[in-house]
Amino acid sequence: MLDILKGRGANGSNGEKAGEKVGLGTTRRPVIGLALGGGAARGFAHIGIIRTLIANGIVPDVVVGTSIGAVVGGLHAAGRLDTFEDWGRSLQGMRNILGYLDIRLNGSGLLGGEKLATRLEEAVGQALIEDLPIKFAAVATEVRTGHEIWLTRGRVVDAMRASYALPGIFAPVLIGDRWLVDGALVNPVPVSAARALGAEIVIAANLSSDIFTHSTTIYSHGAMPAPVAVVPEVSTAKRRFPRFFSPEKTMKREFFGGGGRPGISSVMVDAFNIMQDRITRARLAGDPPDLLITPRVGQFGWFDFHRSEDLIAHGTRAAERALDSIQEAIHVLAPPPEGAAPTAQE
Repeated sequence: MLDILKGRGANGSNGEKAGEKVGLGTTRRPVIGLALGGGAARGFAHIGIIRTLIANGIVPDVVVGTSIGAVVGGLHAAGRLDTFEDWGRSLQGMRNILGYLDIRLNGSGLLGGEKLATRLEEAVGQALIEDLPIKFAAVATEVRTGHEIWLTRGRVVDAMRASYALPGIFAPVLIGDRWLVDGALVNPVPVSAARALGAEIVIAANLSSDIFTHSTTIYSHGAMPAPVAVVPEVSTAKRRFPRFFSPEKTMKREFFGGGGRPGISSVMVDAFNIMQDRITRARLAGDPPDLLITPRVGQFGWFDFHRSEDLIAHGTRAAERALDSIQEAIHVLAPPPEGAAPTAQE
């Protein structure tokens, strides 16, 4: 661990502001920014990343998140990350996840999102972004204009909801006079926002690096032989116990699909994954972070919230692999004072 990072609190405070001289013969600490990307349930990997960085003295001064990255980043900034982790560990299977899907057939989204929003509000209450102990921003997209919106003031829970409002799944969120949806439409891994908010070193976490390999074009393809049409039978159980086959349960089955046929959610999520992958590659190529952490979580689905323990472990391992590179970058930006004894990292 670098000497310049020792003696700091959990929120990144060490009695001096980042970038200030902290005493005679010492070197200022660089401003560290953390850019957390989107990925729904895969966002639990962010918890493992944050905890590993902090355990090794690398405490971010600026946290910017998109979609689930905004949720994890906001909860971390508010000191309530344990609440989210405990909730994830309490989920025992997909049945628990279904309980949070308040499907509706009207409005501008398939899910009302009120149950999830209630859980977040219980965690952060009425906390305001401007009152958080560290600098935080959530990235969202304005409907109609496509503007990239950085939410840097107002209620934390509202910023989270706007940032993860996946079009078609969740309804847009009105903040001020703007209708906002998922920020991954414009900036899936918000490195640029972290830099703009003062970060000198930006550590980015990309949750979609291994979902797709290099894209290709299928030059020749045609229709398969027509399948034999099969008229579905109404099962005996459904005839005898119709109340157990409610419209809501039927809608949830349609939502997830089955029998080899993709459901509404999988079609939308796969399409969004493809789009997010292309945008992420372009954005990171144009504005690369100083360090990139890439948990191998492509095998996890967007709704696998009940697999939080595995996801956190993947994030931990990814951060551990990047520690040497991160500490080296910090050392280059803020070298120790002349005459100081070399540290273990040197």
